[in-house]
Amino acid sequence: MKEFFIRRYSSDNPLAADRRTLVRIDDEGLVTSADHHAEAVLGYDAGELEGQPVHRILAARQDDPFAPANRHRMEGGEPVLITFRHKDGFFFTASLSLRVNMRDSDKAANAYITLRDSSPVDHQLTRLAEGSAGFGIWELNIHNNELTWTEGLYTLLQLRPGANITPEQALFYCQTGQGRVRALFRRCVRSGEPFSISLDVVTAKQQHRRVELTGKAMKENGRIHRIGGALVDHTRAFGLEQARRHSGQLLMATANATNDLVAAVDRRLNLLYFNQAFSRQFAHTFGHLPHPGGHLPDLLRDFPNERRLIERLWNRALERDSFVVEMPLAQQNRDLPVYEFHYQRVTNDRGEVTGAVHVGKDISARVSNASSSEYRIRHDPVTGLMNRKAFIHRLKRVIEPPRRRDTTDGLLYLDLDNFDRINDLAGSGTCDRYLRELASNLGVKVRQRDALSRLSGDTFALLIENCPEAQARRIADNILELIGSFVFDWQDRQLQTTASGGLLILNDEAPTDPEQLLRQAADLCHTAKTSGRNRIHAAHAISEGPDEGASGKLVEQIRSALDNGHLILEYQPLRPVASVTWGDHIEILSRIPGQTPEQPSLQPGEFLPVAERFDLAKPLDRQVIRQTFQWLGSQRLLEPRLKYCGFNLSLASVLDDTFADFMESVLANSPYAAECFCLEIRESHATQYPDEVAVQCDALHRIGCRVALDGAGASVESYSLAARLPVDIIKLDRKMMQNLHDDPVQQVMVEALHKIAEAAGKTTVATFIENDDTLRKVRTLGIHFGQGFRLCRPRPLQDLKPAAVDLSTGRIGG
Repeated sequence: MKEFFIRRYSSDNPLAADRRTLVRIDDEGLVTSADHHAEAVLGYDAGELEGQPVHRILAARQDDPFAPANRHRMEGGEPVLITFRHKDGFFFTASLSLRVNMRDSDKAANAYITLRDSSPVDHQLTRLAEGSAGFGIWELNIHNNELTWTEGLYTLLQLRPGANITPEQALFYCQTGQGRVRALFRRCVRSGEPFSISLDVVTAKQQHRRVELTGKAMKENGRIHRIGGALVDHTRAFGLEQARRHSGQLLMATANATNDLVAAVDRRLNLLYFNQAFSRQFAHTFGHLPHPGGHLPDLLRDFPNERRLIERLWNRALERDSFVVEMPLAQQNRDLPVYEFHYQRVTNDRGEVTGAVHVGKDISARVSNASSSEYRIRHDPVTGLMNRKAFIHRLKRVIEPPRRRDTTDGLLYLDLDNFDRINDLAGSGTCDRYLRELASNLGVKVRQRDALSRLSGDTFALLIENCPEAQARRIADNILELIGSFVFDWQDRQLQTTASGGLLILNDEAPTDPEQLLRQAADLCHTAKTSGRNRIHAAHAISEGPDEGASGKLVEQIRSALDNGHLILEYQPLRPVASVTWGDHIEILSRIPGQTPEQPSLQPGEFLPVAERFDLAKPLDRQVIRQTFQWLGSQRLLEPRLKYCGFNLSLASVLDDTFADFMESVLANSPYAAECFCLEIRESHATQYPDEVAVQCDALHRIGCRVALDGAGASVESYSLAARLPVDIIKLDRKMMQNLHDDPVQQVMVEALHKIAEAAGKTTVATFIENDDTLRKVRTLGIHFGQGFRLCRPRPLQDLKPAAVDLSTGRIGG
């Protein structure tokens, strides 16, 4: 029987505490029980799962938790990711961890351990013990000098059991210590004092063995009448110890024969070994000698800046197989050798990490030599990072054609907040030390394939190669957190600051001018600074953006509408085309008001690219939702009529882990039911980030909202997304509606997508219905809802008010 925790998996937050259930499975693969959370995670009530085979809730046989690969990992305490089949038919990724592991045949039984009495031990049991442990028992009767051996002692000396041999002849097998053995026997007989001695013996077959002879007096009525003991074979242990000592001596001789700094630590950063070169350089740098077994952080207690950096390096070595860094042993304000440190993780036979080692090679001559002028040309003299020229060259090499398609890179532009304050307080020399150690800490954090550069002053840049957008955002957040937590000790004071950053996502449509990319990233960073500092603003790179002056005015116009809550809201109805359905079904659309009453409002195509570039898309989504809920709250008569209210989500909101919490907080103060509201996610976003979208769908379903896949049919992956993605509504793409009435291929594709959605229990919506011919064909194909100018044009949200009705008690509606 095994007990498993099944936890819905999010790549952004793999340790989420909710959406977890406990399932118990017997050795036959049948579910015996599940807790009350099973329905929230798997869709099945606990009673429905009992007695069912576990394969009912698995996507494929390779997801079997009893498969050897999965079982070994879980038994080692490591969770595994497998794919489950929800009761509703869609698939999702979950983390599976083992809680209890025992055989069904293992039954609890009462047992007692007691001391064995003085009755004789069965000779077969004695023979088994002696043969397994490599020992023999002897006994000497001091009255008649009769010496008896067990079979194990004969075997140890490679004699035939029962061979005729005298004690004096037995002593000849001892190569050393015969006189001492006789003395120990006489003293034990005389005083009763026990003894133990290690001996080298040569067996009857001329084999050398290391043994231990022990003896003890046995008394009756207070008088010694016998002595007895054991002869134990320690040859194997002695050989292993000799080999260990020889290896240690060989390691010491090898390590001391080089001037490289060699050191090894355990998982707790205790020094296991270091050579003389490391000891000398450590004493020269920090003023005292290290000692074996010493705790490295304690040895660096008086050097807090160096201690934090060295701790991060060793901890990184324990997490990765190997890596290389170039740095001095300390970041002090004096000339110290620069070393190339090679870190390597150490594991045992079971694959468990036991420690790490490093070898540091002095490269000061290479760095400072005139022949290495190229190094100085390409690297910043203060931090040792790439300088701007080298970074531009690296960036150009990544983005210039022919660029590998379907890859996403990221460009992170960082600027330290209020760094002038540190410069005024501590001076330029201390600032250089601060930047040098900060750069070393950032170098530990970034991936080996990425490029980190100091562009100028307090400005850094990081090229994140071949990395999905969601992961690039996490990397940027982690770096921002590291900078905020970095503390530099100076004259009993702690210097600390934060940073603002701009993350530019580079895809196939990104421009190939590196300077243009840096300018766009710098604009994002400036937006982050003006928005409050200590934050990251992200956007996609654009090839031919609007004029910079016009772009700035447009940003101010968007911000003004957000700050004052002056977004113009419109709605476009969704009409049932296959059957009659009561109630209002609407999609909310937003416009940005003009700068003057005479200017027309901005359409989404005009302001959305700029909003996404300057990281305003997420606050724009939230403001649309807030204003809509505020207006609906004042129209209580709409509450029974409103059946569907859809909001379009930007990619920033789709990848936002806190968006579901925001929706839940808005719904808490609304009289409208959560199932009235639907969040529409673009098909292109779902294709690019299927796992993140699935997690966001689950979070929105948890609070009761519905989710729509907008633009379905734009790619061949739409059919698989419509089947397996946990959405409620499939909105067909505009291109599928064009020429639908006279294009039989389009009709087959729309019908197939509709049937897939209908089989998965999802509702379909045909968008952009512009004429009667398209409407008739949509009805013929059985699509549930339609949307477009032929049915209704977008109208101001205020027009959704119920019609006014005059009653004797007064007027309602209007």
